[in-house]
Amino acid sequence: MPSFPSRGRARLGFALLSLLLAGAAQAADLRIGFMPGPYRDAFAKGIEPLLQQQGYSVKYVEFSQGVQPNDAVERGQIDANIFQHTLYLNATNQQQGFNLVPIVHVPTPPMGLYSQRYKTLAAVPDGATVTLPADPVNAARALNILAGLGWVLLKAGVSPLNVSERDIAANPKRLRLVPLDSAQAPRALADTDLAAIQGNFAVANGLKLTEALKLEDMTLPYVNVVAVKRGNENSAYAKDIVRAYQSAEFQKVFQANPVWAGYRLPDYFGK
Repeated sequence: MPSFPSRGRARLGFALLSLLLAGAAQAADLRIGFMPGPYRDAFAKGIEPLLQQQGYSVKYVEFSQGVQPNDAVERGQIDANIFQHTLYLNATNQQQGFNLVPIVHVPTPPMGLYSQRYKTLAAVPDGATVTLPADPVNAARALNILAGLGWVLLKAGVSPLNVSERDIAANPKRLRLVPLDSAQAPRALADTDLAAIQGNFAVANGLKLTEALKLEDMTLPYVNVVAVKRGNENSAYAKDIVRAYQSAEFQKVFQANPVWAGYRLPDYFGK
């Protein structure tokens, strides 16, 4: 075993300690990506304090387009993102060649039908214009809401997770369906009869879930998730994020805030 002079041993020990401290600091610096909406607020109020107790420092990174947060996780520019459900995650993985995985579901505001012109569904006339999300995954959610009202009829045997406008068998209310970028839907309310608006964009633009004329019956595939790059799902930070969301402390904070009333809660709530 090689020996070192005492001064050399001291320098070596200091260098090793510096490397260990640098690695620990890097490991404790979490970069989390968000789109406009309620997820950052819930994370900041209910999750970050728990992570800080574990020694983490959180940096928030905001994005404006849906594919950007996933691209940033894929490239290692951020550690995780919170903005999407698993169907959208799987679609972007396939389309963009990403390799991201969900690690935990988070409380999610449902998609809803909103209107500035009408106060009730009964008041909406035949021939009304309805904006739908332009991406196929979320357009399917909007069509399922309309089908549930009986305003459109879908072809028999169509999966409710994959329905598109091509699967409309009849349009008895003669709705005019207009695809629109999801982020633009709240701002289009003044120019349309109805808008199918994803919950995060509704909340981000000051719309209350209780103001929707109709909210979707949100099923698990549409409940949003924390996503990380495959290979990191068993990392210490990923496990700590999961534990924070599933903790009694977070559930208490979330359920005590009336702003978050009407959210679809993950199945672990109340357990």
